[in-house]
Amino acid sequence: MEQNKTNPTSSKQVSPNEEPAKSTNPQAKQEMFAPVIFTYTRKQALADGVQVEVSKIAREAGFKIPVFLTHSVYDQYVKIPEGVTCQDEEGRLWDIVWMLRCAVGGKRSDCHALEFELYVRNSNDKPAELVTLAAQVEAMDFDDPNPAITISLPGED
Repeated sequence: MEQNKTNPTSSKQVSPNEEPAKSTNPQAKQEMFAPVIFTYTRKQALADGVQVEVSKIAREAGFKIPVFLTHSVYDQYVKIPEGVTCQDEEGRLWDIVWMLRCAVGGKRSDCHALEFELYVRNSNDKPAELVTLAAQVEAMDFDDPNPAITISLPGED
């Protein structure tokens, strides 16, 4: 025996195999979402130094959408620690972007987040360390739905 469900946006009964009708009532849409309390845009994050745009080098690696790093990724894995020799920031940045490119190459097209690994040398006395980074495809900004990639530390918001 099939049970009918009530569509929350109308009084019409909907069977389990039938899609509910979409509401055109603006008040129903407002009730679905709470009011926005605070937004922090990508533009603000870039201006504050919380994110760094690396789209130019990412395009060289084959990315067609903008790519950004969080400040912590940039500080820990692109900037060269004091006293470390035989390293340059452009090469370290290339390593991050290229390893993401390699990781993306093997994923489904509907994959919007992944983790990837690369070796980074932050000391003259120790071998390069295997580090894990996270990449997520998300909206470019609060008011711009075009896609962009953000590379961060795993678990970093």
